[in-house]
Formats: sequence, structure tokens, C-alpha cells
Amino acid sequence: MADPKKKPENEGEGSRSAARAYNKDQQEFVREGQVGEAALAARRAVEEQGGDLEKAEKEGKRHAAEHDPEETRDYSKPD
Repeated sequence: MADPKKKPENEGEGSRSAARAYNKDQQEFVREGQVGEAALAARRAVEEQGGDLEKAEKEGKRHAAEHDPEETRDYSKPD
């Protein structure tokens, strides 16, 4: 029988420990009052580099829709 106190190495998709760590970090970020400062920095970036940011977003989305040339697949076998 597995030791219930031992933390699993791989929690798989939907990692509870990762979700807890993320939530803790977000709560700390808000508690420390960093939200307003980060929002202002984001607004400045959009105002100063809006065109570049939009171009980069479109480029990223274009690549996401492409087939990965590194991927090879044998279509004669079922998934």
C-alpha cells in the first residue's frame, strides 16, 4: 500500500499543488498592492508599443494554427 503522506511525483493534469501555489502567489500579489502598479505598466506598454504587441500577437496566433513540421504521424494506425 502506498504511503498516504508521501507526495506523488507527478500529479498529472490538474495538479492540485500547482493550483495552490498559483492561488497563493496571486493572493500575495493582491495583498502587497501590486495590482495597480502592474496595471499602469501594462497600460504604458500598450500605449508605447501597441502596434508591436498586436503584431506579435497575430504572428503567434498564425503559428499556432500551423502544422508542426517536426511532427510525424503514421495515419495508417488508429489514434
